[in-house]
Amino acid sequence: MIQNTWILGVVMMATTMGMIQSATAEIKHVPLEYEATGITLKGDLYYDDSIKERRPGVLVVHEWWGLNDHARNSAKKLAEAGYVAFALDMYGKGKQADHPDQAGAFVKEATKDAATAGGRFMAAVELLKKQEQTDPGRIGAIGYCFGGAIVLEMARRGTDLRGVVSFHGSLSPFEAAKAGEVKAKILVCHGAKDPLIPAEAVSNFIGEMEHAGADYQFISYGGTQHSFTNPEADKRGIPGLAYNEASAKRSWDHMTMFLKEVFAR
Repeated sequence: MIQNTWILGVVMMATTMGMIQSATAEIKHVPLEYEATGITLKGDLYYDDSIKERRPGVLVVHEWWGLNDHARNSAKKLAEAGYVAFALDMYGKGKQADHPDQAGAFVKEATKDAATAGGRFMAAVELLKKQEQTDPGRIGAIGYCFGGAIVLEMARRGTDLRGVVSFHGSLSPFEAAKAGEVKAKILVCHGAKDPLIPAEAVSNFIGEMEHAGADYQFISYGGTQHSFTNPEADKRGIPGLAYNEASAKRSWDHMTMFLKEVFAR
């Protein structure tokens, strides 16, 4: 009887502590403005304020539509998982596109040269490192579509990141990775039926990573098209874009395991 009472007390105490922690934990959202390449950029920082120690930081790079709720929701989920997450802005002033032609123009301007794309990304890296919640020695990045291409490009350039994850991102490089220069570990989450990424691009990417000696993983999800992580994809009315709930969950789980690995001390 004494033993059973003790066990019951431990269970009740653990339950109470869990309730207190849940009640006090809060995901903070802090909009931040910063400067790069002569323009003002507007991003969104998320973190769990119940965590007191410094923790890894993860950049989230948006699709070609611009910094929208899809990127912000991913950053918030990362904060709930214990990271400091920053949904960055590659276009300036947080602007978004509502038509493919407009999105294409935004992408063209943001990637007009290596200095522009790299400068805007690195400004976000430095901003994230300066946050008091962030461990500046453990920084990673994830990206969707256009954002996937950006994080892969930064890895190719040898940027000092622990790891990068591309979700349905373009695989063709601005400049191919050189042997021995890729520092970040790489995870690519790809839709096997993505009509925007031809089989040749996949083959070339794998060959490029092998030649560079990169630490990479390439996961292809069957029956899955482009933009498969975005619940709003089908509403765009663009052939080849389709949300896939199962692949979205699987790719998030794969990313979660990957981040735990790359941020391990």
